[in-house]
Amino acid sequence: MSSRVSGTIRASPSKSVTHRAIVLAGLSTGTCRIRRPLKAEDTDATIAGMEAFGTEFESSGEELRVIPTPLRSAGEPLDARNSGTTLRLLAGVASLIDGVSTLTGDASIQRRPMGPLLEALSSLGASTKSVGQNGRPPVEIRGVLRGGQASLPGDVSSQFLSSLLIACPLAADESVIEIRSPLRSTPYVELTRGMMADFGVDVAEDGHSYRIAGGMSYHPTDVEVPGDFSSAAFPLVAAAITDGDVTVTDLDLEERPGDHKIIDVLRDFGASVGIARDRVRVQGGPLAAQTVDVGDHPDLFPVLAVLASQAEGETRFVNGNHLRFKESDRIDATVSMLHALGGRAKATPDGAVVSGPNRLLGGSVDARGDHRILMAAAVAGLVAREPVDISDPWCFRASYPSFFDDMRSLGALQAVMA
Repeated sequence: MSSRVSGTIRASPSKSVTHRAIVLAGLSTGTCRIRRPLKAEDTDATIAGMEAFGTEFESSGEELRVIPTPLRSAGEPLDARNSGTTLRLLAGVASLIDGVSTLTGDASIQRRPMGPLLEALSSLGASTKSVGQNGRPPVEIRGVLRGGQASLPGDVSSQFLSSLLIACPLAADESVIEIRSPLRSTPYVELTRGMMADFGVDVAEDGHSYRIAGGMSYHPTDVEVPGDFSSAAFPLVAAAITDGDVTVTDLDLEERPGDHKIIDVLRDFGASVGIARDRVRVQGGPLAAQTVDVGDHPDLFPVLAVLASQAEGETRFVNGNHLRFKESDRIDATVSMLHALGGRAKATPDGAVVSGPNRLLGGSVDARGDHRILMAAAVAGLVAREPVDISDPWCFRASYPSFFDDMRSLGALQAVMA
């Protein structure tokens, strides 16, 4: 129900950085420390997977100590739970091991594509098999990755490329990965390359191909995990649509390109955005529709659609074909969420058209087990006349465990979860 949000919260740690730090540290040649890692269901799945491959972990307060040991094949199938990043990154790790590893996950994961990654790993010397249908999990992978040439589509998941980039330096020979269609979610690939460089491995990029030297090793490196802009987007959008005033701290404004695009998008829509040191402050104001390219920022789409529902005019979201391959078909799930609440939205092949401003009515939303749909629906509930009932009420713990606590601290009434 209607609530105005205001106050200051600390950003949740970055999920993307935490996943990559866990894997890179586990593949390094010595003990590493990850400071303020995200402790969530998705990152727990990555830790459990690397433990199954032999990595040891010690947790103390806000620090995770990572102790690499020689890789070994897992005796049992690895459960990625609901985490596509875990599934794809650990598939690359599995290709380095002389033994069979089986990777699986929940019902949502078993609908997500893996075929292009399996084909690329096979081209580079691993043996792969999809036990599921049409290249989907469960998957079996046997090493050892040798290197060579492989190609990937760029418009399904950037996680395929990140997986290969991380694994290939540990192959014996050089690898060349060609991208045969426009690469989406480029900031996540750049995040991977940047973190690899922090661990002592550089990847050369030349137009549509990546060249990775073989026979390399990752140097032990300590990682400070910054705040997560894709999680901060939810309270920041909440401020914009409720005429609120929210500040999120512990954000690295100098961080490699990523979901801090939310700052520019909020400004474009008309919200007042202030930046100082490690914090972003958003205040509400008159909002005007925009055309938003979500090609590199798919995780922002659900909550930006809620923002668009409160803006004057017709907002078009474009270049989001890959949204259909997330935890849910996020185009369909987001449009269905807005319809359920009385909003006006229409799906398009690569995004959606959302019309506003629209005083939402409230109602029941099927989150489809997708944490970002749940959180977007909860934010929408802040401008609804009646309560919003949301299915799968705890799936936010996959990426942002403190979401409801943070929203309550800002004065939000609970969106009422089914």
